[in-house]
Amino acid sequence: MSAITHSRDAGPVTQGEFAFSWADFHKIAALVHGEAGIVLVESKANLVYSRLAKRLRAIGLRSFRDYCALVESEDGIDERQALIAAMTTNVTKFFRESHHFDHLAKVVLPDLAAAARRGERVRLWSSACSSGEEPFSMALTLLSVMPDAAEHDILILASDLDPNMIERGEAASYPIARLDDIPIPMRASLIEVESSKSRFRFSDKVRNLVRFRQLNLLHDWPIAGKFQVIFCRNVMIYFDQPTQDGIWSRFANQMTPGGHLYIGHSERIATDTQPFTVAGQTTYRLAGTKQ
Repeated sequence: MSAITHSRDAGPVTQGEFAFSWADFHKIAALVHGEAGIVLVESKANLVYSRLAKRLRAIGLRSFRDYCALVESEDGIDERQALIAAMTTNVTKFFRESHHFDHLAKVVLPDLAAAARRGERVRLWSSACSSGEEPFSMALTLLSVMPDAAEHDILILASDLDPNMIERGEAASYPIARLDDIPIPMRASLIEVESSKSRFRFSDKVRNLVRFRQLNLLHDWPIAGKFQVIFCRNVMIYFDQPTQDGIWSRFANQMTPGGHLYIGHSERIATDTQPFTVAGQTTYRLAGTKQ
């Protein structure tokens, strides 16, 4: 595929397999921003082409003009979802940014375990769970602190805008090589090696702590209760500042006083405008007295 030309030029974006104009790029960028909040600048045009060319081949279209017409039509709902999925980056691993799980285990969960044993409702949320590695890391951490968690009112919500990721998370099945990312003490009674020996699956004790749901952070959140812990990591980097500010505020409204929010290593919350204080490395605590 050829290099990108500047949008002021009259020619196409590329001279590749499919005709792809700057008008096509800007329509796709606007749709992606409107649906998922992701900002696609012109320097991402090659990435857009390479990822969506696979979709054009799969559905038998000959140009991006035709593709834009499809995703903008009433019949294009399913393909719009496929477009958003193609534009999102699902880079994840078990216990990624391990300092968050150390903080969760040592600082946050002891008090939450005590609250659960008193009969209180405890909820944690992995708000961009991808294929499930993050919420299952949360569940393993929870069980390391509270082995009897299943006997109490404590659950982890795992949500993502991509239904394919939700399906993979619900399956709870992963390549055997990924075991290396999970601490050895957490493996013995919580992980089952599948008959093929090439994959493993989490036990019922782990899976039953996690509820997977499709959810778009930019749209309505059909969530009744509040959370003591929210993970939202390496998501805001794709949003513009007003979108980030709006989601941070919505998280604050969805949390209990003193709740903890874990964010990505490249992300920051403006504590002068948001009701959070720094509680650790890329870890924030909502204003309030309850831990």
